[in-house]
Amino acid sequence: MRAIPLMMAVVLVSLAFGGNSGWADDKAAPPPVTTPPQASSKPETPVPEVPTDKAAPPSVTVIEAVDAHGILGRDVRSPANENMGRISDVIVDRGGSVRAAVIDFGGFLGVGSRKIVVDWGALHFWNVADKTASISLELTRDQVKAAPEYKEDQPIVVLGASGSLEPLRFRPMTTEK
Repeated sequence: MRAIPLMMAVVLVSLAFGGNSGWADDKAAPPPVTTPPQASSKPETPVPEVPTDKAAPPSVTVIEAVDAHGILGRDVRSPANENMGRISDVIVDRGGSVRAAVIDFGGFLGVGSRKIVVDWGALHFWNVADKTASISLELTRDQVKAAPEYKEDQPIVVLGASGSLEPLRFRPMTTEK
């Protein structure tokens, strides 16, 4: 029953504003009223621009096999040819510069060993092409025994060959020019 009054209201409104009483008219009907789409409450995510140019090719450096080899696992020996352990890791600073090496020192077959950190400058690489050749360390066995143990996520004490027992403080890189 409610549909009849609604239909009558539509007819009355169309007569009042349209001025035309005929239903079948040869004239084109006016375009329907549309509402614009509602804006989303979320901001639009910008679409990243796709570069039209191709990226420059990477640079290429060739290092001869006799000039560079990996050092992890290599034996480390003192100047008196004492076994000082093996290199187990390399420590770099935020800028990517090599600062020190972690040596797995002491023990037998991994039992009883501990890790210590030595300054990169205290190591000498004589013949890296020979994988059986050891790396020389400018410290004695007693000096290395006295070094504190390296523990990950703890401040690192780096043992150097400078002869000073005063710690050298790491100075972070500055962005000022």
